[in-house]
Amino acid sequence: MAAPRILAESERLIRDVETGEDSPTTKKPKLERRFPLTRWEFAAAFGVFVVFAVGLFSIYLTMPAADYGKLKLPRSISDLRILKEHLATYARIYPTKFILGYCSTYIFMQTFMIPGTIFMSLLAGALFGIIKGIFLVVFNATAGASSCYFLSKLIGRPIVQWLWPAKLKLFQAEIAKRRDKLLNYMLFLRITPTLPNLFINLASPIVDVPYPVFFLATVVGLVPASYVTVRAGLALGDLNSVKDLYDFKTLSVLFLIGFISILPTILKRKRIYE
Repeated sequence: MAAPRILAESERLIRDVETGEDSPTTKKPKLERRFPLTRWEFAAAFGVFVVFAVGLFSIYLTMPAADYGKLKLPRSISDLRILKEHLATYARIYPTKFILGYCSTYIFMQTFMIPGTIFMSLLAGALFGIIKGIFLVVFNATAGASSCYFLSKLIGRPIVQWLWPAKLKLFQAEIAKRRDKLLNYMLFLRITPTLPNLFINLASPIVDVPYPVFFLATVVGLVPASYVTVRAGLALGDLNSVKDLYDFKTLSVLFLIGFISILPTILKRKRIYE
């Protein structure tokens, strides 16, 4: 009689693991999945968030009072058009304040993974043109990615393991295989939409991507995509959706540039096996 019960219990435990359900003995891991950070890790992350938020709010307070109600993060192309019409005058009258506010907002969003930085990139093109726009976008995206990198190095491991356990394991294996040409691989990831930039920012310190490699790949690798978004910002009136930015032709060009970045690695491996 004991054997069938043991067998049934074993089958139930296996089923619970496969389905993600919790038995009375697995309730603690479920709590760990829900709350990946310890109290101290959460306190550290919240402290950094507060410092950023206070700095951003201080910049916000320097703006003319009449402009407060007109500022909001755009969530659509139509929102962005309205914001652009308002900010064009403000940027012309208060260029230093505008640049400071723009950069602080972009870096804040990038650091804490707040959606909408693509609208900020489009706005740079609409207000500043291609050259200045690309410089602004690459500078802010690199600064925000770097800030996210170091924040993830402090408290990111449980978050990434909680959100993307399989993807993190695969990324770690790919990084380990490409240590000799890591910069080329990171450039490929930055140039092409193979992996989301958010994941790359968070996972890179966890899989031991050195910061100099991360920084250089970010600065150089973001230029092609930044050019696409900034150039689209010049014709904001013709843009219907963010999806219009990356058509088949644009994606093909990005993947071609990405392939060129990893070509030295492919050629080296070919020489090794010959």
